[in-house]
Amino acid sequence: QVQLVESGGGLVQPGGSLRLSCAASGFSFSSSVMDWFRQAPGKERELAARITSSGDSADYADSVKGRFTISRDNAKNTVYLQMNSLKPEDTAVYYCSARVRLVRSWGQGTQVTVSS
Repeated sequence: QVQLVESGGGLVQPGGSLRLSCAASGFSFSSSVMDWFRQAPGKERELAARITSSGDSADYADSVKGRFTISRDNAKNTVYLQMNSLKPEDTAVYYCSARVRLVRSWGQGTQVTVSS
């Protein structure tokens, strides 16, 4: 079965950086577009970043563009989200996600808190 396991969240001060990782298994990772979503308290889940299967192209939400970078290592079945210049409004649970055979699968999420 599809498994997505996120790690790397935590508490960071404004202006700081974090790198999230998502280890994937149970599907053809190298053939799959991978997404990072986030959900802040009281808000809907939103797409933060998306990367193509080969890793040659990525898209970002306007709110994170220029600060976040999504990347992947197909040899390790892992997708990353490098988050720089973090702001309090980036506080959210971050989820790794993939659509496999038309079904969207989710990881358990990792909490990112940006606060002084």
